[in-house]
Amino acid sequence: MRTELHVPSDLKFLTVVEHWLLNSLELELGHEVDWKRQSGRLRLVLVEAYSNVVRHAHRDQPNLPVLMRLELRDRNIHLEIWDQGKGFDLSTYLPPSPDDCQEGGYGWLILNRLMDKVEYRLQVNGRNCLTLQAHLPVAAEAASA
Repeated sequence: MRTELHVPSDLKFLTVVEHWLLNSLELELGHEVDWKRQSGRLRLVLVEAYSNVVRHAHRDQPNLPVLMRLELRDRNIHLEIWDQGKGFDLSTYLPPSPDDCQEGGYGWLILNRLMDKVEYRLQVNGRNCLTLQAHLPVAAEAASA
């Protein structure tokens, strides 16, 4: 299954983005996946990624669209989030230190902890792409059926 969504850079569309992702996956996978467990993880990842585009990459430019592409093979998710901002230089990223009470900088850490694979490419044909990949395990009920 492949699907994509073009959405404005405005946090009021966050619910639309969440429903698009979770409903698309649930329609395809049905009861094969423990949605109570997996939806929280996927929501947090999506909120982090989409809100970073809105707040940083497209700051004060709600007219710039965010493109999201979802591909599902078996229970393997491949999600791309494309923006048109300046981009983030990962070579300058310093992970948060437990000793510091820093306000930001946790997003990259969250994404890498919750997903199996995370990649970020700067300026691909004038856009930036965050790629998130994860495997959704079979729900216990589905495995025993």
